[in-house]
Amino acid sequence: MRKGVLRKIYLKKLLSVSGFKVWIVNGKYIRDNIDKEFTNYGQYYQFRFIPKDEFWIDKERNPGEEKYFIESMFVMNRLILKGVEIKDAAKVADRIEKRERSKSKLMKQEVKIKKNKGNLLETVYKNLLKKYSFENLKVWIVNGELVRDLFFLDFTEGGHDKVYNFIPKNEIWIDDDLGLAERKFVFLHELYERNLMSKGMDYDNAHKSSSKIEYYCRKHPNKLDKCLRKEFKKAKKIII
Repeated sequence: MRKGVLRKIYLKKLLSVSGFKVWIVNGKYIRDNIDKEFTNYGQYYQFRFIPKDEFWIDKERNPGEEKYFIESMFVMNRLILKGVEIKDAAKVADRIEKRERSKSKLMKQEVKIKKNKGNLLETVYKNLLKKYSFENLKVWIVNGELVRDLFFLDFTEGGHDKVYNFIPKNEIWIDDDLGLAERKFVFLHELYERNLMSKGMDYDNAHKSSSKIEYYCRKHPNKLDKCLRKEFKKAKKIII
């Protein structure tokens, strides 16, 4: 990679540990210009543009999950070097990450709420985006860390009820850890994908199509609002 590109990617060296350099990186720049599938973190075996001796973690709006990401990457890396297939190594790393998350104070608080029959969703919800919500669709900013702790480890950026069974009917969730500059791109992705799936398209094809329009708008941000308005009109016509 060119030095100019690297300067835009690297934000801060977090630490050096066991031969690896852990970097906080500009995830938005990576998604806009290198790979739209880059999420919270990654290493060489997931994204080949990352140097083998580095772990990359996207800059968080709400820091605190770095330790889980680093542990997961360590486990996956060690297993792959021992000859374990990438998919199998990822599953083991996920189990380790879930175990570590279950020990957190935040998780213990939520388990206590659950035992007391409190409403878990009320703890996950942060803000209702009224501008994009209407009778048949609610768009929420949610506590992404809690969603990963309680429902699905790989929840990143956003999701909706057609993909995740833990999201209530007629809702789209946007991760609060996502920077403000990216929220509308992710919302477009989720709305476009949900509209297609509501018409019967399977997830894989709907995801591919929504990724294309998201990436197009990241490259042509002046088209974003127009695309959003178009999909918003479609969503209002869907009665479920």
